[in-house]
Amino acid sequence: MNTENYDVIVIGGGAIGLATAYHLGKRKAKTLVLEQFTFVNQLGSSAGVSRQFRIPYPDEYMVQMALDAQPYWDELQKETETSLLDKVGTLWFGDPEVHSTEGNIAEAEKALKALNVPYTTLTAKEIEDQYHFRNLPENYTGLFQPDGASINFKATIETLLSLCKKEETVELREDSPVLEIKQNGELFEITTPNGIYIAKKLAIIPGPYINSVINLLDFKIEATYWNMSSAYFKKTDPSIQYPTWFVFQNPVGKNGNEFYGFPSVSWDHPEYIRVAPDFVINPLEEPSDRTLIPNPQELAYTSEWIKEHMTGLSTEPEYTSTCLIALSTIPNKELLIDFAPKYVPNYKNIVVYATGWAAKFTPFLGKIMSDLALDGHTDFDISHFQLGRKFFKAI
Repeated sequence: MNTENYDVIVIGGGAIGLATAYHLGKRKAKTLVLEQFTFVNQLGSSAGVSRQFRIPYPDEYMVQMALDAQPYWDELQKETETSLLDKVGTLWFGDPEVHSTEGNIAEAEKALKALNVPYTTLTAKEIEDQYHFRNLPENYTGLFQPDGASINFKATIETLLSLCKKEETVELREDSPVLEIKQNGELFEITTPNGIYIAKKLAIIPGPYINSVINLLDFKIEATYWNMSSAYFKKTDPSIQYPTWFVFQNPVGKNGNEFYGFPSVSWDHPEYIRVAPDFVINPLEEPSDRTLIPNPQELAYTSEWIKEHMTGLSTEPEYTSTCLIALSTIPNKELLIDFAPKYVPNYKNIVVYATGWAAKFTPFLGKIMSDLALDGHTDFDISHFQLGRKFFKAI
């Protein structure tokens, strides 16, 4: 088997892996991307087509992260004629007392105010009048932030892939799962079914499959795996349109009772509105347990909610999909960006992105990961995400 040398090997060719390779290529670093499946696959956390870009968060540092990501989206947009972000605004509404994985409405307002981000507050009646919802409890409140958008995530990944293909110093290999990582002095020797590759640095970004790679370096991360359901509901009123939205509600028995939705878009079942539950009834033990068929009970709860609270839509889904995601067991801190733990030889040359909902930060995280890989640091404040010391565990 032949061996080739690289400055950086990126393990994982999903959205963030490709964004990292694109930024490495811009700096002329000799880069190899190893993807265990094929590029633009539906088997990881970039499955499904639309994602939400939003600025509301309950923490100022997360609001800042969304603001910092915007120029990187603008830069990526210049590279393609396909619109990557459909700006439709972000609507958050529901029970003001509820604290969920997404945050809390009042805390988000506080964080937006602190950073001078414009938004509008809404009563339950205003939400019904302006945004086509109905039968909302009177105590519900809302906020609308106009910069929210629906991300054409497939086009985002395809754009990054084509940019990587154009970069002379970037090489892409699919169907190349990593089988072994050996330390050879200062270098890493990576074995795949298609060859052995040598690099000075590793950027490990395999989405929900994170443990299958870092286990080879004798550590792991505590994570829970969600096979998230999602469904498309046909418009019965062709003129109806929704922003991107999220509703905060307390669970009722097995029904997590939190839902989120997207506008209809020209690039993805245009006559349909996508609505998804933001909860999973039975988490998976392992990513390999994932299925492309959504949990019927989760879909039933979603249909019920639509029937009760949305207008202009049929209540039975016509198209469905799932998306696999690894979430850390960190309360509210879903993203983890850090170097490998100190007990791993050469740890300063191994940067890891693991767990969390991060589609909205894709091009920005690519910049951060490429900085960390090449320079050992980044100018952006990532202290809130450098939690490896707590959540990486030796095997």
